[in-house]
Amino acid sequence: MAYGAYKTKGSKNVQDYIKGNNEAQWWTIGLSVMATQASAITFLSTPGQAFHSGMGFVQFYFGLPIAMVIICLVFIPIYHRLKVYTAYEYLESRFDQKTRTLTAILFLVQRGLAAGITIFAPAIILSAVLGWDLLTLNIIIGVLVIIYTVSGGTKAVSITQKQQMAVIFAGMFAAFFIIVSKLPEDITFTKALDIAGASGKMEILDFSFDLSNRYTIWTGFLGGTFLMLSYFGTDQSQVQRYLSGRSVRESQLGLLFNGLLKVPMQFFILLVGVMVFVFYQFNASPINFNPAAHEAVQNSEYVQEYTALENQLKTIQAEQNITSLAYAEVSDQTSSEDYKALKSQLAQLNKEEVAVREKAKTIITSADATIETNDKDYVFINFILNNLPRGLIGLLLAVILSAAMSSTASELNALASTTAMDLYKRNVTTEKNDMHFVKASKWFTLGWGVLAILVACVANLFDNLIQLVNIIGSIFYGNILGIFLLAFFVKYVKSKATFVAAILTQAIIVFVWYMDYLPYLWLNVLGCGIVMAIAILLQTTFKAKEH
Repeated sequence: MAYGAYKTKGSKNVQDYIKGNNEAQWWTIGLSVMATQASAITFLSTPGQAFHSGMGFVQFYFGLPIAMVIICLVFIPIYHRLKVYTAYEYLESRFDQKTRTLTAILFLVQRGLAAGITIFAPAIILSAVLGWDLLTLNIIIGVLVIIYTVSGGTKAVSITQKQQMAVIFAGMFAAFFIIVSKLPEDITFTKALDIAGASGKMEILDFSFDLSNRYTIWTGFLGGTFLMLSYFGTDQSQVQRYLSGRSVRESQLGLLFNGLLKVPMQFFILLVGVMVFVFYQFNASPINFNPAAHEAVQNSEYVQEYTALENQLKTIQAEQNITSLAYAEVSDQTSSEDYKALKSQLAQLNKEEVAVREKAKTIITSADATIETNDKDYVFINFILNNLPRGLIGLLLAVILSAAMSSTASELNALASTTAMDLYKRNVTTEKNDMHFVKASKWFTLGWGVLAILVACVANLFDNLIQLVNIIGSIFYGNILGIFLLAFFVKYVKSKATFVAAILTQAIIVFVWYMDYLPYLWLNVLGCGIVMAIAILLQTTFKAKEH
């Protein structure tokens, strides 16, 4: 925080404050883009996701490289040619002010909510570690981010993100190697993967067309591409990262670098979660990883019932230990009867373990309905605190805080830029100098920071934090992307048709999400398709009336 504030103090104009004076090189852009997306939620929720559901979540990112190529070819040249400060500035030149304002507001609503969640995630962790209350932690983390983001603008965000990504990579690699080293001596990494595979954790690709299945190869390539196009192409928190590039080429290289590195990075983080799962095949694990859940039941009338389930889990885990060791010994004899029998037994034990954990959730809810029973976000931090050496615990807490601060800083920076340039500057009637808008941006950064802290203070764990952020994005992103695609490619569609279509589409998408008709990733495709179809239809109708 001190480094970011010191290196970038004293922005003299809007160009310097919002676009970092266009000094960023491609690796700074690439790491900054990656750090903006990889919040603390990534390093908390993703290993927990893999622990419970396996590697299938990686399919969510399959559309990312495709989206990066499209943005490099289409979006970046247009933004640089027009010398825009925000993505939405372009929409006014193509449509009109009200379309620009509407799109900016859609962005501000969803990103404002997401900023609160990126503060809330690490607060949960530190609350579990230090025993501090969540309210205090939300305020502390929020204030720290506000200080250097207000003082240095975009350049402060980009400079600090390089250091933060270095800490993140170091911490995650260290955690991975420690986990593997803590497995029994004769369990090699390959055998650990075999054990995970027997319980269904290594099923990476799902080619089914089942709409109730959230992560498949189709949702990844179709829904994922549309979500990533929206996020990286039209979300100011990302656009601002590559608008600060020295040239079109530097911005393009930075995004391609992100596209090449992001999928392997997510795969690796999921693999860390799978290794935690294998570790717990040989070591005792809590029946629910949320420490508050255990405390709630211990102080209730359900304590005996809960203890019986804990003993049942210990019995299952003892069997898993023996079976996993036996399975590892015959894992190279895939055609033998022993191999097949042990694999089937491991899968059955995993089902029994899941069933016991589900029963425990019911008891926890009976003991205290306010306690979060979905413990995905606690799995990795629980492992860190109880199984890693002291220094490494500190490093991994630094990873989580670095990730939280990097993504929150980007979001506050983008929210302030959009508010200042798309809403405030566009509606100021009298002429103001550059320093006025720099000061306005700083005040807006402070305002959005306070709002993010307030959202964090009332947030709840929901199903899984990483999914919550993506759900919020999916409700708005498809619509925003559709508006930009109309602007880029469907030249005969004018502002009135686009504006009406955007409002109608947003209402439809909120309804579809509320009624739970589709998995959330499909909302991106649906929103984009609906807004384009309605706008084209309306424009045709308007033209017919004119004739």
